[in-house]
Amino acid sequence: MTHPGEIETEFGVPIPGRILPEAQWARTALKRWPPPPLDWDALFGRSAPVVVDLGCGNGRYTLLSALARPELNHFGLDLLPVVIRYATRRANQRGLHNVRFAVKDAQSFMAEYVPEASLAEVHLYHPQPYHDPRKAGLRLVTPGFLSLVHRALSAGGLFVTQTDNPDYWAYMSKILPCFFTFNEHEGPWPDAPEGRTRREILARSRGLRVFRGHGRRRDDLSASQARELASSLPPPTFRSRGPWCELDELE
Repeated sequence: MTHPGEIETEFGVPIPGRILPEAQWARTALKRWPPPPLDWDALFGRSAPVVVDLGCGNGRYTLLSALARPELNHFGLDLLPVVIRYATRRANQRGLHNVRFAVKDAQSFMAEYVPEASLAEVHLYHPQPYHDPRKAGLRLVTPGFLSLVHRALSAGGLFVTQTDNPDYWAYMSKILPCFFTFNEHEGPWPDAPEGRTRREILARSRGLRVFRGHGRRRDDLSASQARELASSLPPPTFRSRGPWCELDELE
């Protein structure tokens, strides 16, 4: 049971925000999807820049950002209903009216539901690397997917990503500059020195290196040019091996 004023922790690291009295709770769950594309202003009941957290897990980063930047709208999604239930409960209890959470896969969400040039930021933390080479086709970060992110971002929009898988990072670091003015970020994020996500906290506790980067949308590419470019770039067919595989199995 949780109580007003309580600070929750996970692996010894505080979860952003405090639990408020129930009268101050919000409703952050999107339980029924409207016909695409989404109308962000209608969804949030106000007009504000939108930050999307793809594969948000239990919502740690979305909570952190929504608390720190109340002037922005935040939308988190994950394919697993159980983690969205955790994320929704925590956002509700913190009174975060600038947050919505929903169950959805990132690929169809970006392809079908996000209007062109409607997002200020897209965050993608620890996409599943799928170590079995027979499942390489399920990897999210492909040139086609990145062209969807490029299309969804407004001019100069921000894309942020990280992984603890060096094989995935080697691929991403070659492909991402095709769509974004991409830069690697050394060390932890300053707003979350112990980790922006549950996965990051776990990976660092096991001594794994976390690779981080961010970049702005390349505005010299139109959406059609980005799609054409994507068709000429290689898919993520790398072989993934190493100590991080065990952590993926536990996750």
